[in-house]
Amino acid sequence: MTPPPPLGLIAELTHRCPLQCPYCSNPLDLERAAAELDTATWLRVLDQAAEIGVLQVHLTGGEPLARRDCSELVAHASANGLYTNLITSGVTLDDRAMAALLAAGIDHIQLSFQDVVASENDRFGASPNAFAKKQAAAARIRQAGLPLTLNFVIHRANAGRVPQMIAMAEALGADRTEIAHVQYYGWGLVNRAALLPTLDQLHAATEAVDDARARLSGRMVIDYVVPDYHAARPKACMGGWAQRFMNISPAGRAMPCHAAETLPGFTFPSVRDVPLSDIWNSSDAFLRFRGTAWMKEPCRSCDRREVDWGGCRCQAFALLGDTHATDPACELSPDHGVMQAAVTESEGAAGAYVFRKPRKDVVLS
Repeated sequence: MTPPPPLGLIAELTHRCPLQCPYCSNPLDLERAAAELDTATWLRVLDQAAEIGVLQVHLTGGEPLARRDCSELVAHASANGLYTNLITSGVTLDDRAMAALLAAGIDHIQLSFQDVVASENDRFGASPNAFAKKQAAAARIRQAGLPLTLNFVIHRANAGRVPQMIAMAEALGADRTEIAHVQYYGWGLVNRAALLPTLDQLHAATEAVDDARARLSGRMVIDYVVPDYHAARPKACMGGWAQRFMNISPAGRAMPCHAAETLPGFTFPSVRDVPLSDIWNSSDAFLRFRGTAWMKEPCRSCDRREVDWGGCRCQAFALLGDTHATDPACELSPDHGVMQAAVTESEGAAGAYVFRKPRKDVVLS
């Protein structure tokens, strides 16, 4: 049976980025610019995405504006009838870049902030004056009449400032705000002990989001992503393995999610050689965990098996070494205790972080 087409194509154009955030979900082994797909290949991929019924393309990275052809890719996607969403740090979204994106037909921009306090924002991204550049970028987006989403990543050092983050989003005219606790993949997993919030911090952040949602209903949408480590049930990672999204790495490997390269025993097809339709419909990498046939107990007989789809395969492997295991975020998992052990380990851990760039282990104290 042919599955429905993916809703969205997540195009990781590059791993290059002016920021060095220690929670970045990019892999530890970052792709070099020389390994990135060329423009012609990306244009062909966008054609194929439209042909198989993809509705949205999310241009991300790294920093997608590090690619000189970013606006050309936006224009091509738009010409194919794809809804285009740019996910950017904003620090290079100057007047020239904004004009090029508008001319290309960009539909939506998501702008990330590291904190609502300028000094902390700049310190955590290891990028001087980044906060001021981000605010200027937000103003450009709104002046252009585009929908604006602000993304805030929450961790132990800034979890107490959620109300101020939402207030800043209001002041900047955001249509949507995402308050997302760190998801522990890539650099986030490396820095987990220093990043994990306490349960009290989680409760306070959740209360702040609930209050803001009630106050701003009809005016601003607030998305909220909680950390798995304090959860009772896992999230439906990416809406389920190969159910809704296709992710393409800067080098062209097609995967059901951005972290799937960490899993052993997979050969992820390259869009350089294999059409998207074949990848989505018949490649082992996409079929292996699609649906429920792969599940072991307790997932196999769980009434939520088609709700959370067994949780995250990458997290199951990272924490348990077993790609078929129930995500330990689930309280029904026999290994759920590894989550509490990680929380306990993080208590009192020093607030020192390894920067994203692997050229040297820089410590942010």
